[in-house]
Amino acid sequence: MGERLAVVSGGGTGIGGACARLLALDGYDVVVVGRRAEVLLAAAERISDECGRADAVSAVTADLTDPAQLAGVVEAVGERPVDVVVNNAGGYLGGDTATLAGVADFWRANLEANVLTAVLLTEALRPALRRPGGRVILVGSIAAQRGGAGPYSAAKAALHGWAYDLAAQLGPEGITANVVSPGYVAETEFFGDRMTPQGHATRVDATLVKRAGLPDDIAEAVRYLASPAAGYVTGQVLGVNGGSVLGR
Repeated sequence: MGERLAVVSGGGTGIGGACARLLALDGYDVVVVGRRAEVLLAAAERISDECGRADAVSAVTADLTDPAQLAGVVEAVGERPVDVVVNNAGGYLGGDTATLAGVADFWRANLEANVLTAVLLTEALRPALRRPGGRVILVGSIAAQRGGAGPYSAAKAALHGWAYDLAAQLGPEGITANVVSPGYVAETEFFGDRMTPQGHATRVDATLVKRAGLPDDIAEAVRYLASPAAGYVTGQVLGVNGGSVLGR
């Protein structure tokens, strides 16, 4: 058992999986949380094998929009202090906007998936955060800064304001709270079958470095914010987008 503990939501694939891997390689015990048990267990086994530690990564299946299911995460943590919480769960959920009821469902689904999951996980683990030294990291999106995705953009923007509140509340206890805001990242499940070759090319062309981001690009930023080196960084939005949106 390692000395440090991290919890990563949406930790089975993509950005969340990359975050779990890098933190485990850095010696953390990592709890990955998500809705798909088989995906989580496969990721936990793969990363643990790579680390050479049989139980480096463990999995908890939970729908983080349901408050009752947070009990499983709290139980997995037990009495250990939590060093890092990476709120990565979320995504763009489509919907039928032909009626006002459909619009309401569309917006609720995206707000719950991207905001409520982060709020509930963080609040459930808040008493266990290491004091001093704890880290709360929210995975946002470039869509929060430039729009274009309706309720998803709004939901990711909401994380900014909440991160500022968390930073102010937790700072006196030596805990930081920050947002990592990815740009276009390939090799994830985010776009599903919606991405076209033209869409990929357009997004790459919008960057200054002329390449798509990869999950490890985002995970490296999370790794930094989780580290002791970032103890003086809090209440910030760190854009990792290849220059497709410049710093503000």
